[in-house]
This record gives sequence, C-alpha cells and structure tokens, in this order.
Amino acid sequence: MRDVEFTIDDFGMTRFEKARLLGARALQLSMGAPMLVKLSKKELEEIKYNPIEIAKRELEAGVLPISVKRVFPHELNNKQEQEQS
Repeated sequence: MRDVEFTIDDFGMTRFEKARLLGARALQLSMGAPMLVKLSKKELEEIKYNPIEIAKRELEAGVLPISVKRVFPHELNNKQEQEQS
C-alpha cells in the first residue's frame, strides 16, 4: 500500500471532508433549507443561485452547524484491541 498524504486546509478539513460537507449542505439548500448567510439578490444572481456556491460562502463565513468526526488509524487499532479483551 502506498502512503498518501492528506493536507488539512484553513477549515481544519481535508479536501475530501470539505467536498462531502459542501455536497451535503448544497443538497440541503436545493431541497429548500434556509440559507445561513445573508446574500443580496445581486449576489445570488451573480452566482446564479448555485447551491454549491452558497454552501461555500456559508463555510467561509463559519456558520455551518456541521462537524467532521475522524477516526484515526491508531484509535481504530486501540478500539479493536479493547474489543478483543
């Protein structure tokens, strides 16, 4: 198995976590969830009411009530050892 390095961005997430979070929030917005940031009609028209762009702006504003829970490999090994005891 090759080693893959995952870099963590300014939001404390890997690109995969960020993509998953933005996708989940964009789906919520497309299904009618209220926006958590105030955007003017002009701003919405500029981004063409794109739910992914709205989700990005919510993430940048730090208003998303969604968190990422990670299980690190060493924690997984410790948990497996405890279950075997």
